[in-house]
Amino acid sequence: MAKFLKAGKVAVVVRGRYAGKKVVIVKPHDEGSKSHPFGHALVAGVERYPLKVTKKHGAKKVAKRTKIKPFIKVVNYNHLLPTRYTLDVESFKSVVSTETFEQPSQREEAKKVIKKAFEERHQAGKNQWFFSKLRF
Repeated sequence: MAKFLKAGKVAVVVRGRYAGKKVVIVKPHDEGSKSHPFGHALVAGVERYPLKVTKKHGAKKVAKRTKIKPFIKVVNYNHLLPTRYTLDVESFKSVVSTETFEQPSQREEAKKVIKKAFEERHQAGKNQWFFSKLRF
């Protein structure tokens, strides 16, 4: 079977707390690991999407509405719905690893780096589909 769940592939989580949220695969683990003995992936996603901005909004309001809340998680392949979209993960790939999930402080640091990368990408107008809420 061809491996299509590679780093950078955008997917939608279909089960659990983050169901319906878009994620990008940071590190795939096809064979599983000792702690997770099934095919899974380390993902970074958008928990709270940026809101719509119009011309009449002031700078303060625009800054508030363009904030993104990210999350990182280990997700089973069965709970991911892959899409045709991809996203560059090189800017935060080094921050997210299996060791990141061991301590809350490391997790928070990783989220800060991901938040910065996501917000820069959103401000630049790249990957618009990824930063829009999934309507269903």
